[in-house]
Amino acid sequence: MKILDRYILTSFLKTFATVFVILFFIFILQGIWLFIAELAGKDLDAWLVVKFLLFYSPNIVPLVLPLSILLASIMTFGNFAENYEFAAMKSSGISLKRAMRSLTVFIFALSIVAFFFANNVIPRAHYKFINLRKNIVQRKPAMAIVQGQFNAIGNFNIKVDKKSGENGEKLEGVTIHKRLPGATNTTVIRSKTGLLRSSENDNLLQLELFDGYYYEEITTKKPAERKKVPFAKSSFSKQVMNIDLTMLNNNDMDKEQIAHTNTMLNLKELVYTIDSLESNYSKERQSITDNITNRINLTLSKPKIINPILDKKIVDTTEVANTLAERDSVPDKLLALFDTNEDKNRLLEIASNSLNSSKFVISSGQNQVREKIKSINSHWHSLYEKFVIGFACILMFFIGAPLGAIIRKGGLGLPIVFAILIFIIFHFINTFGKKLAQENGIPPFLGAWMSSFVLSPLAILLTYRATNDIGLINMDNVLLPLQKLAQKLFKAKSKEAK
Repeated sequence: MKILDRYILTSFLKTFATVFVILFFIFILQGIWLFIAELAGKDLDAWLVVKFLLFYSPNIVPLVLPLSILLASIMTFGNFAENYEFAAMKSSGISLKRAMRSLTVFIFALSIVAFFFANNVIPRAHYKFINLRKNIVQRKPAMAIVQGQFNAIGNFNIKVDKKSGENGEKLEGVTIHKRLPGATNTTVIRSKTGLLRSSENDNLLQLELFDGYYYEEITTKKPAERKKVPFAKSSFSKQVMNIDLTMLNNNDMDKEQIAHTNTMLNLKELVYTIDSLESNYSKERQSITDNITNRINLTLSKPKIINPILDKKIVDTTEVANTLAERDSVPDKLLALFDTNEDKNRLLEIASNSLNSSKFVISSGQNQVREKIKSINSHWHSLYEKFVIGFACILMFFIGAPLGAIIRKGGLGLPIVFAILIFIIFHFINTFGKKLAQENGIPPFLGAWMSSFVLSPLAILLTYRATNDIGLINMDNVLLPLQKLAQKLFKAKSKEAK
């Protein structure tokens, strides 16, 4: 490696490392702010918090890495141009393209590393992170009761309107839904106030409820009684409930319980999962179609006789005559077949119920198909996104390096403005494309690569203008037409004055 290449590479690496560390900690602080409710008040040890941040940190690399490359490129080449180092290189016969050669090799190598990082490290870290979040919430169920929303603890869903007291043990407006696994009946308990008692060394969460009542559904074997939806109601002045927390407090912090999602799969697993999802989608779609077809008593096969005139096949004339006679025998108004209004109303009611039932089946089938399509598109988008991360590193370099050489400004002033503006556009298009692809508005490939397609012309334009010393904007092309227009106007006014 020549001295010049080593100097350019060293200058870039120093700037890149500094920018990456600063941005990394900024995004980490943002993550802490987002998940502060899950960490605060849980009496967690320091190592558990470190694991939480350690598993979260790989998820922000796809955001930090391209932005760091963009900002470091603008700052490095801006410093070279501002300090007339590029002028010295050009006077020695070294072009900008030649100066970028060593960094280009480094950025291509970094993009390959980014791909493998996105394919292997990020899915595993995200998998660990989701499981750790779940286990932290279950570690302290007494602290997991958040007011204003239902909190699942064991077989109970507990909602509290207001919490008070030093440790939030005094409750107001308590609503509890209880359902045992495999049971069809449900118990709903309401109380005006309550008192929460729990201990870290105890496996019981004790709830003392005051001035309340409960409803309990009653299961009966008689169909006629079941239609009446029987229930039992009772009131109480005080009731003590003990919730067994043995299974929750014995959870290992490293126990993996969450099922895989598209963000937790590598490339090979995504291909296998997409194949399974598409196969299930085809079967589900065919099943829904058959179900709807059978409900309305239609067949998808072509009838033997559609129209005896248009059908060129030789058919039995007697069969055709019978078919036409049967068709013509059906009256235009089916209600004319019934004499009494009661029979007519019953017919209309049956038709209405049949239509509503078919409408519900069709709507339910559409929702199922839509959710499966959304899941397939999400997995395809995650697959393409692993390649986009690597390409984004190359793209940001070929935007930042020529832009820094053109604006000729280093430091943390103007380069930060350009870097943030470009990255906001990149991130916004990425998010927009992802949402649009998930909703099946555009193909997942286009949704994942949309930001790259939009910004690639900018990278090509900036690289072309910087390597040919054209500049960002040729002001003469803007000012000369205005100058000529002004001269014509002044000449016209002077002639009128004479």
